[in-house]
Amino acid sequence: MSDLFTAEEHDDEPSAPKSARRRHAPLAVRMRPQTLDEVVGQQHLLSEGSPLRVLVQGSSGPAGPSSVILYGPPGTGKTTVAHVIARGGTRKFVELSAIRAGVKDVRRVMDQALEDRDLRGLTTVLFLDEIHRFNKAQQDALLPGVENGWVILVAATTENPSFSVVAPLLSRSLLLTLTSLTREDLSGLIDRALAAEHGLDGSFSLEDAAREHILRVSGGDARRVLTTLEAAAAVAAGRDSDTVTTADAEQAADFAVQRYDKDGDQHYDIISAFIKSLRGSDVDAALHYLARMIVAGEDPRFIARRLIIAAGEEVAMADPTALQSAVAAAEAVQLIGMPEARILLAQATVHIATAPKSNASYKALDAAIADVRSGKGGPVPPHLRDAHYSGAQRLGHGKDYAYAHDQPHHVAAQQYPPDDLMGVDYYSPTQNGNERAVAERLQRLRGIIREHS
Repeated sequence: MSDLFTAEEHDDEPSAPKSARRRHAPLAVRMRPQTLDEVVGQQHLLSEGSPLRVLVQGSSGPAGPSSVILYGPPGTGKTTVAHVIARGGTRKFVELSAIRAGVKDVRRVMDQALEDRDLRGLTTVLFLDEIHRFNKAQQDALLPGVENGWVILVAATTENPSFSVVAPLLSRSLLLTLTSLTREDLSGLIDRALAAEHGLDGSFSLEDAAREHILRVSGGDARRVLTTLEAAAAVAAGRDSDTVTTADAEQAADFAVQRYDKDGDQHYDIISAFIKSLRGSDVDAALHYLARMIVAGEDPRFIARRLIIAAGEEVAMADPTALQSAVAAAEAVQLIGMPEARILLAQATVHIATAPKSNASYKALDAAIADVRSGKGGPVPPHLRDAHYSGAQRLGHGKDYAYAHDQPHHVAAQQYPPDDLMGVDYYSPTQNGNERAVAERLQRLRGIIREHS
């Protein structure tokens, strides 16, 4: 199968010795750790006696997990950990890509793993990259091998396993969360790559500004750090220099990578941070998250819809014009499109973030909905009922109704709510922005309306 490979199969290739192939491999491959002690970062997973170390050391059964799911951003070491696990003395490494493999491939691996265990005493480590791309049927095909111990499944995903991995598989595996690498981790990795014999072997030095550029554009991805470093070294070598300059690094990578999946965690995390920054009145943070969505190619219509919601939910009557700005921005997005529409999105973002805040109006509605669902709210008072059909007057509909525009100040003192909700206040305006004036007016209105009670 072209989608599968095992360590043994690669070792048998006659084309070139393994050491020679490694020398010609990309720097990110050459620098891949061979042991857990060489892994960069992830110290929370690497302590003595941790489940990961137990698994790497070859223990099984109650002493250690039989299968693991590695969850984290790209370039944090998920594939590396899988390879380290596979280096046990009686282990066979098989890799599947969820992008290309199907149920038949999974079942073929399981059958071979069972045969290898029973006839050869080999334990198969199945590394499944991007397991979130497997559908339910494909993931279910993994269950017999995992449950019966035919394979040690090491599954990697950048998507939240709670939503992307079926519950039976999740319950039979240990979930290990890998975190983004720090600048210190990545800087140490650069130093190691510059010095290591299987890296750049001391052939190049790196200007401090060039290092900062590589770290800045990497997006916390170790693989991208090494790839950019290798490309920058090649640029320096092309001009017969052993010093990698900032210009070399900029030529190797001139913009920062944005990790963003429109259907994944980044989509939801960044829009959540955007909304919470608007709510918290941090205009600078809101603009940052807006910029990240725009650079990543997020649908501007989605951003505009969230701005409209924020205007109503976070600002509302404290500044009613915020909703007008948000709706105008949404209409502009439809009319002119990107990239110019970003200007209107920015304006609406700034307006909402800097506006006084109030959630009183929607909290009032939620309270009213709660009362309705609990059974409160009797018959509509007779004088408010529809009186525009034949026979309505005979039923007393509309009798004694006071037309507001005929009353002083155009406010009619009469009963409006059902009997069991008389005197209930749902709306409690804040003292922020326009709502302070609304609060004063509301107090007078309630005083007039409820005079009759």
